[in-house]
Amino acid sequence: MIISAIFNATRRARRGILPAAVALMIFAAPPASLAGVTAFKQAVAEGAARDDALAAHYRTSGYDAIWTGQDEASRARRLALLQAIDAAPAHGLPASRYDAAGLMTMMRNARTPRDIGAVEIEMSHVFLRLAHDMQTGMLTPSRVDSNIVRDVPKRDAAELLGAFVASNPSGFFRGLAPKSGEYARLMREKTRLEGLLAAGGWGPAVPAASLAPGQSGADVVALRNRLMRMGYLERTASASYDIPLQQAVQQFQASHGLVADGTAGGSTIAAINAPISERLPMIIVAMERERWLNIPRGKRHVLVNLADFSARIMDDDKLTFETRAVIGKNAAGQESPEFSDEMEYLEINPVWNVPRSITVKEYLPQMQRNRGAMSHLKLYNSRGQQVSRANVNFNAYTARNFPFDLKQPPSTRNALGLVKFMFPNKYNIYLHDTPSKSLFQRNVRAFSHGCIRLQDPFDFAYELLSRQEADPKSYFDRILNSGRQTQVRLDQKVPVHIIYRTASVPAKGPVQYRGDVYGRDGRIWDALQKAGVSLPDVQG
Repeated sequence: MIISAIFNATRRARRGILPAAVALMIFAAPPASLAGVTAFKQAVAEGAARDDALAAHYRTSGYDAIWTGQDEASRARRLALLQAIDAAPAHGLPASRYDAAGLMTMMRNARTPRDIGAVEIEMSHVFLRLAHDMQTGMLTPSRVDSNIVRDVPKRDAAELLGAFVASNPSGFFRGLAPKSGEYARLMREKTRLEGLLAAGGWGPAVPAASLAPGQSGADVVALRNRLMRMGYLERTASASYDIPLQQAVQQFQASHGLVADGTAGGSTIAAINAPISERLPMIIVAMERERWLNIPRGKRHVLVNLADFSARIMDDDKLTFETRAVIGKNAAGQESPEFSDEMEYLEINPVWNVPRSITVKEYLPQMQRNRGAMSHLKLYNSRGQQVSRANVNFNAYTARNFPFDLKQPPSTRNALGLVKFMFPNKYNIYLHDTPSKSLFQRNVRAFSHGCIRLQDPFDFAYELLSRQEADPKSYFDRILNSGRQTQVRLDQKVPVHIIYRTASVPAKGPVQYRGDVYGRDGRIWDALQKAGVSLPDVQG
């Protein structure tokens, strides 16, 4: 049969037996008779009717074939689709989700114009599924975790099909995945880890509970060997915990968000013993997350990585400024959400308008026990007038009917510190200073009610203002020293992306791994597995 010929040609082409240009050169097309054409188009119309966008495209094109024609363009599209399905696992996407074998079976079994019309629609469905997955991810973020409130820019199906038909097919598929350097590096790391996994992983685990400089013996040798396999230590025959081994441990600790003291304590040993089968899912999850953020991020933008407890200013994808951050607690209603917005202004000497939830859940009970509690907070009525606590019976109110607001005036004790960075959003999340400086020395810094606290907020402000002030420090300090609440608008809004990456691959240096402080990546991996993603069978 003609359909079998295309199936066999395709199979040989995918094995490298036939040049790609020769593959898919024949496909049974609708008969030239008016009846055959009509039956084909009717089948396409009926099949597309279940999807409004698909129906719109075919209606506009007069129900012309995208995939099943005999022309060179149709053959090129078929080949490009099958090659893209073959390449899907390199992106961490399951080839089974696109069922190339099922498509082949439909092709082989097609007998009539209506059959071929059904093949046409199925190939379009597969194309759209694959194109959306490659460009903006398989999952809907908010369905996996309600705190991932990112708007994913999913393209309209009719627009996708129209752009594909008007493009070079192979080039179109190459252009779908994120173009960020991070995505390319994640892909390479995925391939590298899969190769190591097939070769036996990183070798035997370190059996000791902890190890320290100066020790020697079999456990130290196990530590040495594993760090060599991981790439943190040059080849050596030393059996002692010497300076090179200590430096390798420090480098490992730094790249895993641990205290880099060079001593292999319990948490360090646990991280070193984590197998590739635990690290590889982190890379695959990071690739899915990168697809969710497949948007222009701005030549200058702020990148907050919740899992890394860091805030960075990026210019042309290069790091300009970095500071430690404190993020929301790992507790219901206090986790920092993930989203993107635009920073519009700085507020120097801010007033803290205590959120309603904190006022009634935390502070009202304290004031009911002692009306002088939290005396640094001022009470205001609904008209914005300050009210004396002496005139209020706090026990007469509940969390539901408490009619007052709490505010903290500008001061060094203000919960927001002396500056906040505003990108107005419905989640009431922003970046700000804090008087609680000691928390930045912690390794895991999840302590806030959701907003992002910065260790070096003044330097952060100077850098943001450097684009519009000749002497940003003097400008900032003059306003700060006035003691007055002052808004300073940015001449150009700066995009802010609050992300969550437990795995990242810098342009230079080792892969960075972090703990899953909110458990979000674990939930994403579970959802990806349910969608068909799996690790190679070989376990290291």
